[in-house]
Amino acid sequence: MSEREQKIIALLSKRDEGAITLLYEYYSSSLYGVILKVTRNEEIAEDALQETFVKVWKNSHKYDPKKAKLFTWLFRIARNTAIDKLRSFNKKFHKEVQIDTSDVYILPTAKLNQDVIDLKTHVAHLEPKYQIILDALFFQGMTHQEASEELNIPLGTVKSRLKIGLRELKKVYDP
Repeated sequence: MSEREQKIIALLSKRDEGAITLLYEYYSSSLYGVILKVTRNEEIAEDALQETFVKVWKNSHKYDPKKAKLFTWLFRIARNTAIDKLRSFNKKFHKEVQIDTSDVYILPTAKLNQDVIDLKTHVAHLEPKYQIILDALFFQGMTHQEASEELNIPLGTVKSRLKIGLRELKKVYDP
């Protein structure tokens, strides 16, 4: 163990803030390289490096020189922090964005020849709660979420009524 490591370990055990300064001075570039290799994003890597040093400070009492070298301990914290940051970023990035207006084209029903298959006639024979859902989804081109919001009906109810409505229509077309 080098003299520098001994000094840093002694400062860490005393919770002396000088330890963080020395750690940053001697190890930040190496840890940043490790983190950047994991995240492949400079902004995320910079955040992860900062968070790494916060974790090192908070967990300095857990470091045991008998179990691992100082750099190995720092490396593990940095790598795990980078992985956590990357997972967090990916979760936020891949979440579905809700928009106020639909990007689904609403097809005018006048252009569709629904009379040939008598679909509107058969839908008209369903209970009104199923008619409303089928009309919103198929004739007005709404998504399930849009129909839920527009009709002020829970999303699960929209999906249930759609399923039941389609099952009833199937009885007509597939006796």
